Amino acid sequence: MTVNVSSIGLKGLEGYRVQVEVQVSKGTESMVIVGLPDASVKESKERVLSAIRTLDCDVTDQKIVVNLSPSEQKKNGPLFDLAMAVAVLKERKQFVEEIRKETAFIGALSLDGSVVKVEGMLPALIAAKALGFKRVFLPYDPLIPIEMLEGIECIVVQHINDVLQYVRGQISLPLPIQSVSVEESISPVEFQKDFSDIIGQEQAKLALEVAAAGGHNVLMSGPPGCGKSLLAETFSSIFPPLTKQAQLEKISLYQLAQEKLESPKTVPYRHPHHSASSVAIIGGGQNPKPGEISLAHHGILFLDEMAEFTKKTLDMLRQPLETGKVTISRAHSTVTYPASFLLIGAMNPCPCGYLGSNTHYCSCTPKQVQSYRNRVSGPIFDRIDILLSLHPVNLEQPQGMRESSADIRNRVEQARDVQYARYQAEITNAKVPFEQLMKTSPLTSNQQKMMTQVSSKKQWSNRVQIKMIRLARTLSDLAGEASISDESIWKAMTLRRNHISKEHTKARGN
Repeated sequence: MTVNVSSIGLKGLEGYRVQVEVQVSKGTESMVIVGLPDASVKESKERVLSAIRTLDCDVTDQKIVVNLSPSEQKKNGPLFDLAMAVAVLKERKQFVEEIRKETAFIGALSLDGSVVKVEGMLPALIAAKALGFKRVFLPYDPLIPIEMLEGIECIVVQHINDVLQYVRGQISLPLPIQSVSVEESISPVEFQKDFSDIIGQEQAKLALEVAAAGGHNVLMSGPPGCGKSLLAETFSSIFPPLTKQAQLEKISLYQLAQEKLESPKTVPYRHPHHSASSVAIIGGGQNPKPGEISLAHHGILFLDEMAEFTKKTLDMLRQPLETGKVTISRAHSTVTYPASFLLIGAMNPCPCGYLGSNTHYCSCTPKQVQSYRNRVSGPIFDRIDILLSLHPVNLEQPQGMRESSADIRNRVEQARDVQYARYQAEITNAKVPFEQLMKTSPLTSNQQKMMTQVSSKKQWSNRVQIKMIRLARTLSDLAGEASISDESIWKAMTLRRNHISKEHTKARGN
């Protein structure tokens, strides 16, 4: 007789159903696991055998064969321990009650039969819900927000005997273990910086408001000390809080990467050093894990001194910037992680940093300037929506009333609500398919003619022209206009104006 019990396997952040089939027959006492198990799965036999012995389950002179289906999919991790033990106990008649098909078991086992948490349980729970499971047995983990998982019953167990009592009907409700929500277990983080503290740079603040409202990428260029890093560090304070689904994805990615999570509601803000390797940025390793771009999912990836990153690493950002995900291929597996982030870069205009400055002399030759700029390739520039050229602020000039981040965030939230209602999904103007954008916000014939003329003069690629339309749509949303206006198109072109190229031309003239 063969017993089938369901569990969940993980391939990156994506989960799939694993059917645990167990057959026990007379023979030399042994336990064999088949179905492409890795070393951590093969070691499960010792944990499972020791755990079931604590329940007086006799497997003397018995050969146990465990098949993990689908057989062609490589299995990794100790997530299947509990499912294997339950299947063996069922086959050995330790309980006769039926296990429903919509029930899954995840968790590792200790030698004394305790059920312990393992890496990747939250992604497994989310996958179980998507696969149609109604009930999941799992170990206790205070960092799993069970209260946020609607539509699936999570039964927390501490020992394998708790599972037997539950299926026998001896425990009619989930075990009374106090679940600590993510909000309680992680201290909330208040924004340390506010836009009201930034003096000047009004054009940059407006551009960042547009970027936050529509999810547009930004590149800032300017001499040292003009405020590039300060603006980027304050940028996250004008983003609306993450939705429930986005919070679950953020928590899952941080758990898979074994990174400390500060606050689940705030958008992630990642700022890797320019010496970071391509694997650290993109993700990977022998056992692929999420990189910085995946940890910035639904948030911000800030690349300070962008031109100092290796050209190879920057060019690896092309696919994620277009598709919102990254695929990592290794000899034994291929995994895909989400990576829908807003890129904000900062760089000096030249190697010495003072090209175009009125207070310092630039000692760089035109060739050095061009070589420095070429570190960021043309395809990456094409994927940037807003190009900003910043200059130092004169602190002696009188400053007017400065808006707070909360005021700007309110406008960003309103603009995003308009976009969500227009597209019937939580998607921004920068990410929505272009066909859908044009269907909901078509350009007039005069606007198309104007775009064609300016693009021909500026030598903008088709991708840049599309980004201009997306920017114009966001500017119109902030202005409360139902359709794309001529004024918003001109403003979008102003935000895209490539000041860096102009400074290069000026340098060549010198």
